[in-house]
Amino acid sequence: MSSTKSKVYFGSIQQGKVLPFASFAAKVDKITDLLIEQTLIAKKDKVAIKMHLGFNVGYQTVPVFFVRRIVEAVKKTGAYPFITDNPTAVYNAVNRGYTSETCGAPLIPICGVKDGYTTPVEINFKGIDTLDLGGVLKDADVLIDLTHAKGHGACGYGGAIKNLALGGYSGISRWMKIHRVTQHDRYWDKEKGSSDHAKKLVEACPYRALRYEEANNNLIRNYHDCHQCFTCLELDHDIGAVKVPRESYSAFQEMMAISTNKVLETFKPEKVFYLNFALQITTFCDCMGIAQPPIINDIGLLGSKDIIAIETATLDLIKKEGIIEKNIPPFLKHVNLDPNEDTHPFTRLHGPYKDPYEAVGFLEKLGRGNSKYDLIEILSPEETAKTKPADKVFEGEPSFF
Repeated sequence: MSSTKSKVYFGSIQQGKVLPFASFAAKVDKITDLLIEQTLIAKKDKVAIKMHLGFNVGYQTVPVFFVRRIVEAVKKTGAYPFITDNPTAVYNAVNRGYTSETCGAPLIPICGVKDGYTTPVEINFKGIDTLDLGGVLKDADVLIDLTHAKGHGACGYGGAIKNLALGGYSGISRWMKIHRVTQHDRYWDKEKGSSDHAKKLVEACPYRALRYEEANNNLIRNYHDCHQCFTCLELDHDIGAVKVPRESYSAFQEMMAISTNKVLETFKPEKVFYLNFALQITTFCDCMGIAQPPIINDIGLLGSKDIIAIETATLDLIKKEGIIEKNIPPFLKHVNLDPNEDTHPFTRLHGPYKDPYEAVGFLEKLGRGNSKYDLIEILSPEETAKTKPADKVFEGEPSFF
C-alpha cells in the first residue's frame, strides 16, 4: 500500500444556489472532465462504459440524464464510447429509458447477444479454475466503471468493484461460479443431521435462506438471503449438524476482488477511471429488478482513478450519513441499530459477516489501489454560495417561444 494518498473527487448533492452553475449536473460535468483529462484517451479509442442498466421494474440505476452527459464528454476527445452490460439488461434497457438515442452511444452486450463471446481467465480459488470474461471488454481500449452505489445481499455493498466483479463476466460465470464460492466450505453434517431436523431448520429460518434436498440429505444455505440471525444454530445446539462459517461470507468478497482484478488486468491503469453515483442508495442491489425505499440519504458523485480509494471514500460517506430508519424493510428483523457499535450501515442491515470494506481490502492486497485518499470537493455549496451569479434564465434551452 502506497503512503501517497489517492485523489477522490466529490460533488455533493447539496448546492449553494438554485442555479445551473451550482447544480449537481455541473459537478458531474466537472468531475468527468477532470478524470478524462487524467486518462489517456486517444482519438478513435473504443471506450467501454460499464454500468448496470437494471432489470424489470427497477428504475434506481444511474439516470440516463447523466449517462448522456458522460458519453458526450468522452466524444469530445474523438474517442468512440459505448455502454455495456449483460445481454438481458441491454435487450430490455429501453424499458428504463436507456437507448442509443437517449444515451448518445450504442448499447452492447458485454458477452455478445448469446452471452458466449468470452475469453477464459485463470482464477484457481476455492474450486473455481477459470471465469469467462466478457469479450467486449477485451475489445475496448478504455474502461469507465460507472456505478450506482447501493446495498447488496451477498456482500453488503455493491459499488465499483461489484460492477466489474460480477458484471464483467458471462451469466454462467456470474451465477454458477462466482456466487457458488460460498458453498465451498462445509456447513452441513449429513451424518449428524436427519431429514426431520433439516426440515425444522428450513421452516424456522425467518429469511427463507435454507432449503433441503431430501434425495441426498443436503441442506443448502442461500448466503445472499442469510442475515446471520443464527436461528439455525440455536435450533441445532444439541445436535451440531450446522455451521455458519465466517469464511464462506469472506469467500464471496475475495472472489469479487480476484475477478475485478482480472478485468482490470485487461486495461492499462492510465486507461481507466471510476464514477460512483451515491444517489437512491437502497438496501439491495439493482439486480433485484425492483424499486426500493432509499436507505441512505442522497450523497452525490465520487470520481477517481483509484478503485480502492473511491470505494473506501464512498463507504466512508455512507457510514457518516447513516441509515434512514423509517425505510428499513419490514422483513429485516435483525437489523443492528445499536448506536454504541462502530458498524457500517450495510453491515447493520445485512448481518455481522457482511463487511462492505472486506472486498476493498482483498483488492488492495492485490495491489490494485490505495485506501488512503484525499477527498477533493468540487463546486462545494460553500463555494457556490459566495459566487456572484449571472441573471437567472429559466428556459435556457431552444424553445417554441
